[in-house]
Amino acid sequence: MDKNSTEAAEFSSPLLFQRNSGGGNICNNDFTDHHENKPSKAYPATPILILSTIVAVSGSYVFGSAIGYSSPAQSGIVDDISLSVAEYSAFGSILTIGAMIGAILSGRIADYGGRRGAMCFSQIFCILGWLAIAITKVSWWLYIGRLSVGCGMGLLSYVVPVYIAEITPKNLRGGFTAVHQFLICCGVSLTYLIGEFVNWRVLSLLGIIPCLIQLVGLPFIPESPRWLAKVGRMEESESTLQRLRGQSADVSDEANEIRDYTENVQKESEASMADLFQRQYFKSLTVGLGLMILQQFGGVNGIAFYASSIFISAGFSDSVGTIAMVAVQVPMTALGVLLMDKSGRLPLLLISAGGTCLGCFLAGLSFLLQDLQKWKEVSPILALVGVLVYTGSFSLGMGGIPWVIMSEIFPINVKGSAGSLVTLVSWLGSWIVSYAFNFLMGWNSTGTFFIFSTICGLTVVFVAKLVPETKGRTLEEIQSSMNAHVTQT
Repeated sequence: MDKNSTEAAEFSSPLLFQRNSGGGNICNNDFTDHHENKPSKAYPATPILILSTIVAVSGSYVFGSAIGYSSPAQSGIVDDISLSVAEYSAFGSILTIGAMIGAILSGRIADYGGRRGAMCFSQIFCILGWLAIAITKVSWWLYIGRLSVGCGMGLLSYVVPVYIAEITPKNLRGGFTAVHQFLICCGVSLTYLIGEFVNWRVLSLLGIIPCLIQLVGLPFIPESPRWLAKVGRMEESESTLQRLRGQSADVSDEANEIRDYTENVQKESEASMADLFQRQYFKSLTVGLGLMILQQFGGVNGIAFYASSIFISAGFSDSVGTIAMVAVQVPMTALGVLLMDKSGRLPLLLISAGGTCLGCFLAGLSFLLQDLQKWKEVSPILALVGVLVYTGSFSLGMGGIPWVIMSEIFPINVKGSAGSLVTLVSWLGSWIVSYAFNFLMGWNSTGTFFIFSTICGLTVVFVAKLVPETKGRTLEEIQSSMNAHVTQT
């Protein structure tokens, strides 16, 4: 058996544990064989599952609209509130500060209040924030409103993909969870578009609509069956699972697997942030943090936030470039959603990371040709092609799949702490890159993009060597294979 086959076999075995006579832990092979010998069940997308996903990803649209708001609103806010460029930059960046605060709180809120409770809590922050922005006549209310929206956004960035991953069957989980990224993309793009036709106050009031859609919809959708099992509500967990899979579906195997795995991991105490760095969680933490760090330090937010200035610096029209970016981003994100459960996570990640590497290299080459005063007619086209290749490739996989994998790999007893840490690292990386990007471009535009290209190249290696394929496996199988129980009693 070759190395890849061995790794695939290791990742496909659900490892539930029992005590041995020596006091250590061994795999429960009878349980493993029982589940592996069962034919894989492919459940349909039931109406309640579709409704639950739509309600959840309304929060993803809120996320996207918050990111997309600052660009079309800039001229109106600066004129009406008399903000300086530095003050408006603070208004833009404080969103990320709020998101980091929300990320720190997200895991605990979702663990104690449930997934639906966390989504409800986040929308209260978002609605209050949008209202504060819409009615303000002074700058400090702008900042408070933007900070509040950021806090809600940080909560949503964790709880939405986790909720969808926990309610969907394994044959649909990847595509359904990736809809989170697609709605973020739609939120950004539609906010850009609508902002061309309405003023900034109306645009902020429109931001409340998807918040209300989620709030109104939450009472009509079920709680996560895995969270219900975690808090000891086993009968309710099984009835919820039955409702999600359809009344005629046989959910006994899935319900038993959830119950057995939950009971096993709850023998461990609820993990704090410091507990995550124990050996048994090393693999999942490395994959989760590694993907988020590489996602952010590959330059996505620098390129997205400063696309106009990139095109201008390269001698190209900023409006043409921005429109082209949106035209590429939405269909490529949709393609990623459609392919997620067909091709698997790994092929999409590898193609996506390779494409971002190429895109950054082409953009860097464009600036290099400018510096050398060579091929002056070609360099603007190279910049446009590079940014579009980067945007399309990122949208295909690296934009959404790290969040999908984050929602899949952590056991229920550490999911809150681990999810908070991974989400915090993602937002911190976003802030660092966004803040440093202008300085890097001032230092050396060519070098900046070649650095990003190198990081994207390292992402290909990281994915190929360390990231497991999670397609077609239950959450319990994924989590037990990645978080080997190594403690001794």
